[in-house]
Amino acid sequence: MASENSFKLRCSIPGHEMDVRGLAAAVFPDGAFVSVSRDRTGRVWVPNSSPDRSFTEMHCMSGHSNFVSCVCIIAPSETYPRGLIATGGNDHNICVFTLDQPQPLYTLKGHKNTVCALSSGKFGTLLSGSWDTTAKVWLNEKCMMTLQGHSAAVWAVIILPEQGLMLSGSADKTIKLWKAGRCERTFTGHEDCVRGLAVISEHEFFSCSNDASIRRWMVTGECVQVYYSHTNYIYSISVFPNGQDFVSTGEDRTLRIWRKGDCTQTIRLPAQSVWCCCILPNGDIAVGASDGIIRVFTEAEDRMASPEDLQAFEDELSKATIDPKTGDLGDIKIEDLPGKEHLDEPGNRDGQTRLIKEGQNVEAYQWSVSDSRWVKIGDVVGGSNQQTSKSVMYEGKEYDYVFTIDVNEGGPSMKLPYNVSDDPWLTAHNFLQKNDLSPMFLDQVANFIIENTKGHVVGPAQPSAVDPFTGTGRYIPGSSDSRTGFGADPFTGSGRYIPGSDVTTGAPAGVADPFTGGGAYSSAALRQTSTNIYFPKTDGVTFEQANTTQIIAKLKELNNGAPQKHKLSEEVLESLEKLLMCVCGPSSSEQPLTIQQINLLWKASHWPEDIVFPVLDIMRLAVRHPQVNESLCGEEEGVQLCNHLLSLMRPEGRPANQMLALRTLCNCFSGQHGRALLMAQRETVLSRATDLASVCNKNIHIALATLVLNYASCLHGQPDLEAKAQCLSVASTALESVQDKEAVFRLLVALGTTVASDHTAQDLARSLGVNSQIAKYSSVSDPVKVGECCQLVLKELQ
Repeated sequence: MASENSFKLRCSIPGHEMDVRGLAAAVFPDGAFVSVSRDRTGRVWVPNSSPDRSFTEMHCMSGHSNFVSCVCIIAPSETYPRGLIATGGNDHNICVFTLDQPQPLYTLKGHKNTVCALSSGKFGTLLSGSWDTTAKVWLNEKCMMTLQGHSAAVWAVIILPEQGLMLSGSADKTIKLWKAGRCERTFTGHEDCVRGLAVISEHEFFSCSNDASIRRWMVTGECVQVYYSHTNYIYSISVFPNGQDFVSTGEDRTLRIWRKGDCTQTIRLPAQSVWCCCILPNGDIAVGASDGIIRVFTEAEDRMASPEDLQAFEDELSKATIDPKTGDLGDIKIEDLPGKEHLDEPGNRDGQTRLIKEGQNVEAYQWSVSDSRWVKIGDVVGGSNQQTSKSVMYEGKEYDYVFTIDVNEGGPSMKLPYNVSDDPWLTAHNFLQKNDLSPMFLDQVANFIIENTKGHVVGPAQPSAVDPFTGTGRYIPGSSDSRTGFGADPFTGSGRYIPGSDVTTGAPAGVADPFTGGGAYSSAALRQTSTNIYFPKTDGVTFEQANTTQIIAKLKELNNGAPQKHKLSEEVLESLEKLLMCVCGPSSSEQPLTIQQINLLWKASHWPEDIVFPVLDIMRLAVRHPQVNESLCGEEEGVQLCNHLLSLMRPEGRPANQMLALRTLCNCFSGQHGRALLMAQRETVLSRATDLASVCNKNIHIALATLVLNYASCLHGQPDLEAKAQCLSVASTALESVQDKEAVFRLLVALGTTVASDHTAQDLARSLGVNSQIAKYSSVSDPVKVGECCQLVLKELQ
């Protein structure tokens, strides 16, 4: 840096409509930079000619269908002498742009979740990090390799100057060094998510974390220094050309400038989250924040904002409100605070804060060394039981809200993450299930969510007496069927017919095992034999049980209320009923079906999505029949069936359809044509299925786990490592979200089946961190099969 002057505002740049999440200095034009935002756009900014100190938008880039999370510049090449812009988004894609076209030059697809980090290297190499726990290396529009080893979201990536060395930082609190696609070293020391990485030299780098620390590392593994000054999550870090001084930003509303290892200046912004920063070629600092405004700071006097603009920025800052629970203000007792006379005493360091009592209000001031005075930075408001930043971190992922729930007075608090696009009732149910709380709290928790999100709920909230699948009356045409054995429904408070409900979700003690069909097994029996009764499992698991009377009753009920253009004729209803009876009879596989019945089933499965689930229930049962399996899963028809079921499995789709589509895919494995179809469509099917791991529904989780298990069964004994790698990755990803023990058990069996007698698959599983991920299940005793199966998987991976 040229001097030891303090940085001051150069300009504020409005333009984005939502949080600015990423910034990068451009190669061309001179002095330009690129920003990306939750408003789904990227923008190129060029400096105005003197004496105007601001920037002008050169053009706006669009191409993502969801929030844009990160950006980097790909260095110039012979083909693109001005370089390229790469952006990553919540739509799982990476878009690559030229500097003069608003639409992408090309789009890179392959990640299974949000792409939240990008870095470019020599020869056009691009490294990406994602919430799907992987990093990917791209070259010439193709994914060259996938870096697997983190157990949580990969929030930060960089390519080091030394060719072939790459770094990834994760919500699992570690940093990994990669060479040729293999993890060479794991750096530990951070106590929370690693959010940012920055190159110092080919031998050193910085990291920043949610633990409010910055660490300086040697590539050889040593942490040589830890820096403290931030008081909340640190989101980004950028290094000056001298390789020693740097800047950082975070959730404490600050940009901090570090010289020779010390924080020498703290600049507060009138926004809660200061997401990103980058250093421009002239040494100025661009900063992006949650208010959608980009601010540029400079230490060059001729580029500083006018006195009027500097005063306007200070006035804006003074009007901000500060929640003491998200900053560095500590516990506040108004009666103990001094008055404004306390501001007559100078501060001890730049950025020091003081709280002043002004009547019944509390004001916060910060000491400015450059101005030798206290600057008001906002009014302190009472804390709340929620964080109010537009995006809140919890367990490595972002949410619109993270509530703190106190169920029992004096007991431990519990965290409840929530996005406004979620259903509050499903979220409440999942929270109660995860924390082993009584379903009696369902209404209370759901109403708490609705009340505290201030109406920011997408769609109407479901009242407790309404079927959460259909939005209409319960599924009970007459009285409840006592044969189901499910007890009270967690949503409605009474029994009801759940589409596709069956008793394969678990085997009570002394009852037939759902996988083998034989008698129940016990831990004592396992210990008395050396035989592994859990895996490898080489036959498929299907969903067999059904209440045919209620399926038909619901089908007719919905048909009566359907718009005229969607009504099924009596002939179609009669055909579907006969088909259902044939495929569910005692000799179902021997009952002949007509091609007309199968065609009518296929046609009816395209009913409107809000009423199609009884038809899907019939299809789920029908695909087990040899004729239906051959007809619907044949070469041409099979692709159509797969695409139709995948369309119903969209993450934003209806839970009943998602569950039944998954169960139908599972049941397709019962025939050779279905197995061939699903093996051919494996990559697409498992990719879409993985998206449903985050849906708050245990029946969906069990169906997802069963699908993974069926794939693992088909792959056992096969040399297809790529396919096994996907099974391991999907199972590992699902275990991040799944809470239901039956789903966990099936995923463990899938893992065991994948790695059994396959040393290469075992090495791959170890690199994914499967050992540490599943170790917590080894002591589970209810049900006993979870702990026993886990121990056997861990034994395979020793």
